Amino acid sequence: MIYKSMEETVDDLEKHGHLVRIKEEVDPELEMAAVHLRVHEAGGPALLFENVKGSKFPAVSNLFGTMERSRFMFRSTLKNVQKVMEVRNDPAAAMKKPWRHFTSGLAATNALPLKRKALEPAGEQEIRISDLPLIKHWPADGGAFVTLPQVYTEDPDKPGIMNANLGMYRVQLSGNDYIMDEEVGLHYQIQRGIGVHQSKAVKKGEPLKVSIFIGGPPSHTLSAVMPLPEGLSEMTFAGMLAGRRFRYSYDKEGYAVSNDADFVITGEIYPDETKPEGPFGDHLGYYSLTHEFPVMRVNKVYARTNAIWPFTVVGRPPQEDTTFGTMIHELTGDAVRQEIPGVKEVHAVDASGVHPLLFAIGSERYTPYDKPKRPAELLTLANRILGFGQLSLAKYLFITGGKEDLSTHEEQSFLTYILERIDLQRDLHFQTNTTIDTLDYSGTGLNEGSKVIIAAYGEKKRQLSESIPSTLRDAPGVKDASLIMPGIAAVELPVYASAEKTEKEMKQLSDFLHGQEGMGQIPLLVVCDDAQFTGESLSNFLWAAFTRSNPSHDIFGVGETYSYKHWGCDQMIIDARKKPHHAPPLLKNDAVEKNIERLFTGSGSLAHLGLQRM
Repeated sequence: MIYKSMEETVDDLEKHGHLVRIKEEVDPELEMAAVHLRVHEAGGPALLFENVKGSKFPAVSNLFGTMERSRFMFRSTLKNVQKVMEVRNDPAAAMKKPWRHFTSGLAATNALPLKRKALEPAGEQEIRISDLPLIKHWPADGGAFVTLPQVYTEDPDKPGIMNANLGMYRVQLSGNDYIMDEEVGLHYQIQRGIGVHQSKAVKKGEPLKVSIFIGGPPSHTLSAVMPLPEGLSEMTFAGMLAGRRFRYSYDKEGYAVSNDADFVITGEIYPDETKPEGPFGDHLGYYSLTHEFPVMRVNKVYARTNAIWPFTVVGRPPQEDTTFGTMIHELTGDAVRQEIPGVKEVHAVDASGVHPLLFAIGSERYTPYDKPKRPAELLTLANRILGFGQLSLAKYLFITGGKEDLSTHEEQSFLTYILERIDLQRDLHFQTNTTIDTLDYSGTGLNEGSKVIIAAYGEKKRQLSESIPSTLRDAPGVKDASLIMPGIAAVELPVYASAEKTEKEMKQLSDFLHGQEGMGQIPLLVVCDDAQFTGESLSNFLWAAFTRSNPSHDIFGVGETYSYKHWGCDQMIIDARKKPHHAPPLLKNDAVEKNIERLFTGSGSLAHLGLQRM
């Protein structure tokens, strides 16, 4: 099926049982997001909100909620696009098996964007920001946000669509100091494509033209988040994945308009013009707080006839954006492996919020066979991984090699392999006073924190404990302890008070545990606020431990040593307690949960899904 619009996508999904219509009026103030979260959590269908309070436009969510539905939407083009990416990643493969890649040439014919003279159908009506479904997702959000935008900018030095950037940067439509219908906020990092374009515009002393596309074929949305190879634009990829060329025009003021989008917001970013943006419930499972970000002066807002507003809700993983990551991997293959020879796998761990934690497998050819095996080439690869695109935002990188059937996606098995072999006196490598994700508040400031490489290679050194040693429960200050998995224990201490008190607590704990029987089989301890929660599941551990810690400040050790500026220990302790400088976690609103129950019970549109709460 080749979709020309969001309307066609919705109709096709409904026809094949992938979408349910909600006929009741639903409030965009928290209710729509709460409905989405409940249905997504249950692996439910896409949702069409036909009656959005305060707006004449319907809204759709959970389009990419499952891999089954995502593959279904691209069933006509997925295989051919994968073949195109194979050719780009490995041209020699096409020479060896040209018959296999014949159809990739056919797919590529849809890659060239198609310029049209008229704005229709995207420009069929001119509306205002206040006419849109102004969806507020989490209780403490600063206002309504666009969560599936396609933000388009052109290079001021080389204008035109082939040098343009299409990115998914969140857009705040209301709240804070924004003047309704006149201003919106844009949140992005300066190193991203739009940031590069803005820097060039600032040097020229001129505003940067921005077009925000919302909706259109689902391929356009997915293309905005694709980490594409150098030289392949998002618009060409969108055409290949859609099976239909990306159609665009320019309006009278010179703004680019996607002809297939459901909505288009145009405007300008002026040099040094910012306003407070946020808070926003984000994908780490916490709020990103209020900070100064560029403000866009709105020029025009367009909508097509029968326009449908797509949205999603982000929060603690897994959410709908988890599927984006899986789809990206299926479509593009392992780009890191192509770019960094020797790297076999890199996995950004979704349960940890993606950016904080990486698992990697690489080759190890530097260690001579007549000497003890240790990480060597792995450390070179680790530094290259931490310098590659968005992987540079990671705080923790676990890397190993040597076992053919090891997979980074089998997370417990991977950690087990590492912990059985790690030499914590040798294999911890810190990078301090560096950059981390803007959305991560565990560091020392906005974008500021540290990293640690945890590399393990060689023969098995220890048998991991499958129980909690009694000495751990008896340690001073320990309120509770639970086993997360063999070799990793959650240790509950009193709530965090200060850095000074923490230093004393950790010294007291490490001194007590040093040399104690059984502790050698538990190389990793996670200090937390709730040992039962942290130990309940691997997912809870991955989320709590790696979103709530800054390696340089929050890693301590039993039997710690310093040698020529290298720090090591016998057992590693991560202090993953909540701290005053952390952002608050995302919590649902009980009153809203009660209000939406009407949709899931009795004659409600979603009653047949069986998701009512007792």
